Amino acid sequence: MILFNPRKLGEAHPDPKLNELLRKTVAFFEAKGKARLKEDDFNRTWYADFLAFVKQEKVFATLLTPSQYGGPGCRWDTSRLVAFNEVLGFYGLCYWYTWQVSILGLGPVWMSRNEPLKRKAAKLLDEGAIFAFGLSEKEHGADIYSTDMLLVPQPDGTYVARGDKYYIGNGNEAAMVSTFGRLPESGEYVFFAVDSQQPRFELVKNITATQSYVAEFNLNDYPVQEADLLSRGDAAWDASLNTVNIGKYNLGWATIGICTHAFYEALNHASSRILYGNPVTAFPHVKQMFVEAYARLAAMRLFALRAADYMRSASAEDRRYLLYNPVVKMKVTTQGEKVIDLLWDVIAAKGFEKDMYFETATRDIRALPKLEGTVHVNIALIVKFMQNYFFNPAEYPDMPRRLDAVDDAFIFDQGPTRGLGKIRFHDYHPAYAAFDLPNVRLFREQIEGFRAFLYKATPDATQQKDIDFLLTVGEIFTLVVYGQLILENAKLLGMSEDLVDQIFEGMVRDLSAFALQLHAKPSSTEAQQALCLGLLRKPAHDEARFARMLDEVMGLKGAYEMNP
Repeated sequence: MILFNPRKLGEAHPDPKLNELLRKTVAFFEAKGKARLKEDDFNRTWYADFLAFVKQEKVFATLLTPSQYGGPGCRWDTSRLVAFNEVLGFYGLCYWYTWQVSILGLGPVWMSRNEPLKRKAAKLLDEGAIFAFGLSEKEHGADIYSTDMLLVPQPDGTYVARGDKYYIGNGNEAAMVSTFGRLPESGEYVFFAVDSQQPRFELVKNITATQSYVAEFNLNDYPVQEADLLSRGDAAWDASLNTVNIGKYNLGWATIGICTHAFYEALNHASSRILYGNPVTAFPHVKQMFVEAYARLAAMRLFALRAADYMRSASAEDRRYLLYNPVVKMKVTTQGEKVIDLLWDVIAAKGFEKDMYFETATRDIRALPKLEGTVHVNIALIVKFMQNYFFNPAEYPDMPRRLDAVDDAFIFDQGPTRGLGKIRFHDYHPAYAAFDLPNVRLFREQIEGFRAFLYKATPDATQQKDIDFLLTVGEIFTLVVYGQLILENAKLLGMSEDLVDQIFEGMVRDLSAFALQLHAKPSSTEAQQALCLGLLRKPAHDEARFARMLDEVMGLKGAYEMNP
């Protein structure tokens, strides 16, 4: 099965400890049941029961402590984090969120050279603590260059911290908040650790209307020792961006989890509902919506799984993950919105009902494209890789699946954040050549047409500064990268040709739509417009293949329903 199903966990991963934790986590949520899950959501109940479970089973300690700082079974292994991300997203975004912001809070710690603070973080994890990432601010948002948090040196060699932080998950209970600021005279950036329970940590309010506590807090002359400093100067700056490089990948998995649960619920409802004497799923447009939602969700999962292999294998010589991670963040999350919209168009008013998981999914799915950098921010990053991707490929050994039991050590030693334009990628042609399918062939034609667009009608200096123009260029480029890793993983996992061709039917359609958008941009030239029209293709629709895919989708009716 390509989709996660809590009823069929089996041995989801080679690691027995992870499989044990997954079974226990599923059992926790199924014992809680959907009614209580929804009740806690409506009442904005702090998830103390979940955090008690995490503490009892040492879940965060096992999965978020590098092996040299933890006990038996502890390691930071992205292939394990993927599985836990998906389970938490499946049951509720708030549960995923407290895990996600703990990951972000731990990033600057594990990247630090402060060994005592690392050992302290490991001890806190073992005790069931949660963590927070004190980066963004009310007045500046993601503009961390302009941080107003000051770490003021004192005559005795200590410091006091003064300033406000905003949008800080877990800010109410985090045992350690990795806080970003600067020294007032030199402007040097700094990361330091604070405790949310200390008296000079002022918790202002929860700024969102959800179960999660997303804090505004003030540090009012909060005392900081030299021993509390995690990093300074370039190291602090790099830690801020490199932490986001790690964390934003997880948003794709929260999306996948939400969409998967919503898919089961929508299919169960629609296939048992009779309208005009027929099951809802008998209508042609409903069949199309379910097959498309399934194909898009399968594509999301295939891409995100493959991106993990590159993140786990990253090194100073191979930083391809810096393209694939923002694609997970930007593309998988926005595809998730499309999946929910397709399903919602099927179940219609049912999607508003308070007893449905779907009602929560429709709200939470909108958040993920907007966190850890907007879609626009991530596309602006993605286009920096475009020239080398298309015109300057490098030789790399084949990338295997990475499920081995080792720490992903490089992600805590990523080094400087500059030099993105120098990163090179393996040739995309072999991945596309491995599948001789009608829609893959059409998509290959579109790719080569887009490459010709970049070569023959290269955006001029003005267009390269026009974010609106570049966003659409970036969307097309992203589709090419997305398709490449989907195909790599489809081959590794032995996915059916029917599924692959169905996925690419949607991708041919999507690329054509973006080509029309680019054609219509105010600044597009006649040469660019002509090349954009040359990208348009009608997908190859195969009734027999579609019928087989529909059977596969309908075979999932009743495969999962959450305990009441």
